[in-house]
Amino acid sequence: MNRLLAGLAAATLLPAGITVALAPPAMAAPAPAPAPVSGAAASPEMLAAMQRDLGLTADQAKVRIAKDDAASRTELRLRKTLGSAFGGAYIGRDGTFVVTVTSAARAAEVTSAGATAKVVARSAATLDAVKSRLDAAAAAAPAAAVPGWYVDVAANRVVVLAKGGTAAASRFVRASGVDAAAVAVVASTEAPRLLYDVRGGDAYYMGGGRCSVGLSVNGGFVTAGHCGTRGTATQGYNQVSQGSFQGSSFPGNDYAWVSVNSNWTPQPWVNNYSGGNVTVAGSTEAAVGAAICRSGSTTGWHCGTIGAKNQTVNYPQGTVSGLTRTNVCAEPGDSGGGWLSGQQGQGVTSGGSGNCSSGGTTYYQPVNEILSAYGLTLRTSGGGGEPNPPTGCSGYEFTVSGSLSSGGSAYQPNGSYYYSSLSGTHRACLDAPAGTDYDLYLQKYSGSTWVNVAQATSPNADETVSYNGTAGYYRYRVHAYSGSGSYSLGYSNP
Repeated sequence: MNRLLAGLAAATLLPAGITVALAPPAMAAPAPAPAPVSGAAASPEMLAAMQRDLGLTADQAKVRIAKDDAASRTELRLRKTLGSAFGGAYIGRDGTFVVTVTSAARAAEVTSAGATAKVVARSAATLDAVKSRLDAAAAAAPAAAVPGWYVDVAANRVVVLAKGGTAAASRFVRASGVDAAAVAVVASTEAPRLLYDVRGGDAYYMGGGRCSVGLSVNGGFVTAGHCGTRGTATQGYNQVSQGSFQGSSFPGNDYAWVSVNSNWTPQPWVNNYSGGNVTVAGSTEAAVGAAICRSGSTTGWHCGTIGAKNQTVNYPQGTVSGLTRTNVCAEPGDSGGGWLSGQQGQGVTSGGSGNCSSGGTTYYQPVNEILSAYGLTLRTSGGGGEPNPPTGCSGYEFTVSGSLSSGGSAYQPNGSYYYSSLSGTHRACLDAPAGTDYDLYLQKYSGSTWVNVAQATSPNADETVSYNGTAGYYRYRVHAYSGSGSYSLGYSNP
């Protein structure tokens, strides 16, 4: 007999789901004057957050984005040309972009690039070397008394933080053997702590019931819709306040997403219930007959095969369509848990029949539908062990990154375009998650529309393009033909 795999009173959870499909923003034509990045390309959410947290108006936030981008690009160029004389770069509180040099004779190069020059005693390489020696001596730094250390480029020194007095920090500096004149011990009240991880398959609680985390997304996680309605508060596996349901759809569908608070960090992992994690690299949909595994807080980690797709299941609480059928077992409390085929995320547990003693049939809601419905981005690691975008492209002047769901596209750099004032070769390398098929297009503005001038569309995750072009406005389009996850794009232009 079919049943929902909720912990308590699942039959009473009948949310009226609201789904929103987000379309990619339209791209405006380039401004008449060359500008690598326009603040107008920033998302409304970013602009709103900058207004809230930096005390800026909307127009000031746009100007800040453009100026910061210009400064960052200038720093990259000067770091190369100044070499060992480069001391560092920073944007002051008044908005002035300062580049420090160890030789007054090199200051003119800074000012000619549009930055303010400042002569300092130590190069960036020297400060980094000091920091590296402190890193090597980290075992001598008690965490409670020495919260951390970093290079302060504006002060041209390395700062060692000290809590509850400076004695321990000073001993740490002496033990490291660094030049004490290059280090400042600064009093601090910081108490760094690890935040709780959001991990697929772990338990979460809501109003006395228990379900399982599905797969992490930016800002939270996806799970089963029958586990809670919009606004339902959640607590994590440790009963610490976690977040709340932001969207839920059941019956008809069986999906939801939960946003988490600042104490929780979504990670691209699923609990394998053997003391480790399985990394989520993307969301390429597996074929019928493929091996598949799921994680849940009641029965742990179990595997089987996919039997059919797009099944309609007639639960007593309502009918759900579009589910995938498997011969994997599950039990109450496993609801919402994450499914993987290899390292590719597949979905979240809906319900089933049977149990993990005698076997059974279990259905899951495909994850790509959930991502599309709520405009979410799956948290992935690109196949590695860390939750960062892939970084396999090297030797390029600029690097940008992003994340896409299957079928989605993004424009780089940063949702905008760049201007090349010279003729020459444009090169780019796209590094996407293993098991996906990402494509790369170089586009040039014709005066009225964007035109593809080079493309790489092999059935692989990684692509490269090279194009010999004239001066003008250019941008890259990254397209996730199949699969989802984070990517890195390295590019160089004349």
